[in-house]
Amino acid sequence: MTILTVDDSRTMRDMLKMSLLRAGFTVVQAEDGVHGLEVLQEQHADVIITDINMPRMDGFGFIEGVRGKDAFKATPILVLTTEGDPEKKARAKQAGASGWIVKPFNPEKLIDAIRRVAA
Repeated sequence: MTILTVDDSRTMRDMLKMSLLRAGFTVVQAEDGVHGLEVLQEQHADVIITDINMPRMDGFGFIEGVRGKDAFKATPILVLTTEGDPEKKARAKQAGASGWIVKPFNPEKLIDAIRRVAA
């Protein structure tokens, strides 16, 4: 299974990559929403994990961009962010997010969430 991670923090991308590779996933990475949409033109993803607060295009715009593409209408998207605001959660869900995880993340719980949404 291929996971696309979209986060402007290199440290967070590295932590995600390490955890996901250890769990047996293939990992593709992007630095922000614009880059994430570019990566999806070249690469298939079974599940997408995105941050909300990023330069150029935030997570909300990225999720809407993904959902606007027929090939990715049903691809699960997990939001991984420091944000806990219910309004932002509702906005992400309305944009098309499948789930919401607050940083810092527990690798086991993240892997469980990925397996649940991908099932």
